[in-house]
Amino acid sequence: MASSSLVLLVVALFAVFLGTAHGIAKVPPGPNITATYGDKWLDAKSTWYGKPTGAGPKDNGGACGYKDVDKPPFSGMTGCGNTPIFKSGRGCGSCFEIKCTKPESCSGEPIVVHITDDNEEPIAAYHLDLSGKAFGAMAKKGEEQKLRSAGELELKFRRVKCEYPKGTKVTFHVEKGSNPNYLALLVKYVDGDGDVVAVDIKEKGKDKWIELKESWGAVWRVDTPDKLTGPFTVRYTTEGGTKVEAEDVIPEGWKADTAYESK
Repeated sequence: MASSSLVLLVVALFAVFLGTAHGIAKVPPGPNITATYGDKWLDAKSTWYGKPTGAGPKDNGGACGYKDVDKPPFSGMTGCGNTPIFKSGRGCGSCFEIKCTKPESCSGEPIVVHITDDNEEPIAAYHLDLSGKAFGAMAKKGEEQKLRSAGELELKFRRVKCEYPKGTKVTFHVEKGSNPNYLALLVKYVDGDGDVVAVDIKEKGKDKWIELKESWGAVWRVDTPDKLTGPFTVRYTTEGGTKVEAEDVIPEGWKADTAYESK
């Protein structure tokens, strides 16, 4: 009995050692951040990753499945959210206002970031791992690198509605590998809530909506024995309950790895 207890103790200590050695803080997540908006600020911690003035991931992508997040309309103002922010992909595209007041290089002025990636090693109940560009944007002018040198910050954050530049259209990207019996769609650049919690498609001339299932990140998919020829109207629902239909946005003869903009 004593030997069994000793073995359990050694295993437990080894697990703690591994967690510490890899810098993984065992911090319980906070409650999920939902599509509610107000004046209240919450506490969080922030770090940054990637190139100092970059968009985070080396491939300018991330766990949401977006591409070219260094270019407009995301323009590198992006970040990873931990579990209550990323929400297994349902937080993809949501927008947050953030600001810091310490150290002295913080401007104290709020900036807006888009969630495009997943933070799997949180150091706080709410942890935003930002792109180098976004982290530096919280600094006083000319002190961006000084702020990045701090590495880790305490900040205030709150969810806000996304406002994309004028002329930005909701875009539906047909993912690689899609074919007449398998369709995977990524929905991006959604004003308002920014995120998507349901996607359905309807073929032109038919009454039945086909429900897509969550695949990964911001990607939704459907497998069917019936050929998907199009054109398709896509209906998406945001976390706040807004439903929008993009009529015939996926054309007949659609192609994989192609983006189609709403009209």
